Amino acid sequence: MSIDATDRKILTATQGGLPLAPRPFAVVGSWIGLDEAEVIARVSAMQEQGIIRRIAAAPNHYALGMIANGMSVWDVADEIAETLGAQVGALDFVSHCYLRPRALPEWPYNLFAMIHGTNRDEVESHRAEIEKILGPACRTRDILYSTRILKKTGVRLRKEAS
Repeated sequence: MSIDATDRKILTATQGGLPLAPRPFAVVGSWIGLDEAEVIARVSAMQEQGIIRRIAAAPNHYALGMIANGMSVWDVADEIAETLGAQVGALDFVSHCYLRPRALPEWPYNLFAMIHGTNRDEVESHRAEIEKILGPACRTRDILYSTRILKKTGVRLRKEAS
């Protein structure tokens, strides 16, 4: 998996989102000196290689009334953590779910799932649903509630020196 200078230009041009236009890849091409077909072909190739995971709308959950947000953390048996994590990640109210190494003894959690709701009661109800899925494989759990947004962006590439 690697990108060339042209792919990097496409990624840099689109990292803040695609332009809201009838033909967004034509607009991106005009910014970097490529035609629309070339941009589409390169973006498709980067998707096939796994460099770009997906192209999707990213709604602002706060603007949609989902103002209670909690990162639920779970200590799940390692041998089934991936299987259970996939089930948790498929839930409608979980925006992202991932496995991370524990930092023992202070931090025993290896499964993380961000839960969104209109209030904390709703988030707690969703957390109870996750707990049912995890069942006896879950040894302990906690939740960390968001209190304010400090930064909300995706990955940003540094500009290459010219």
